[in-house]
Amino acid sequence: MNIIPDPWFYAAAIPAAILMGLGKSGFGGGLGSLAVPFMALTITVPQAAAIMMPLLLLADVIGLRVFRREYDKKLLRFMLPFGLLGIAIGTFLFKLLSKNMVAGCVGAFTLLFLAQQLLIKPKVGGAPPPRWLGAILITTSGFTSFISHAGAPPFNAYAIPLKLKPVIFAATASYFFFFINFAKWVPYAYLGLLDMQNFWTSMVLMPFAGLGVWIGQHVARKINTVMFYRLVYLGMFLSGSKLLWDAF
Repeated sequence: MNIIPDPWFYAAAIPAAILMGLGKSGFGGGLGSLAVPFMALTITVPQAAAIMMPLLLLADVIGLRVFRREYDKKLLRFMLPFGLLGIAIGTFLFKLLSKNMVAGCVGAFTLLFLAQQLLIKPKVGGAPPPRWLGAILITTSGFTSFISHAGAPPFNAYAIPLKLKPVIFAATASYFFFFINFAKWVPYAYLGLLDMQNFWTSMVLMPFAGLGVWIGQHVARKINTVMFYRLVYLGMFLSGSKLLWDAF
């Protein structure tokens, strides 16, 4: 079995796999966006993204099983076409864009959204975000998910103001990213990002990704709504800061 032999890689990759699982559960908010940058402390960003692909598939399947009846079908039908459009854009631009440029844009966007949420108090009973803004944000989510599996911040920017119940939020996120991540396999293979060493390394890390999903899903069912969104904001702050730092 041909796996990455460097022990320092696993010192970064095991926490990254757990973070990814937390993010995939819907509980961790932007924490999942930290996984690739954290793993990329020891390997390149494209290789880290490729290693994450099987882990994402495992986490997505677990999420679908746990949340199979609790997602918002209408919202999912609206978001999926725009997420797939983002993947198409990412495939076309993948070899043209610097990964640091993408990381910086996602990080800056995430921190700006947090500032808006914390500094501008929403009106009680205010209207949800307009659909045109949702289309832009979800297309961005598909694009950044393709480039570095960092689709959560733009997704959260649209989904959080909808004020969904925590379990519905987590379920809808799980279903959305299952379809998005499944759609990335063919473009990743086309771009030469998949190989057997990355695959077997993913197999070694799979139990840790499953652990992260399990933790996140069980906490999401028990935590109150206010605390849930505070932790989502914390995850977005950490991921936004890390992505912006990587850009420089």
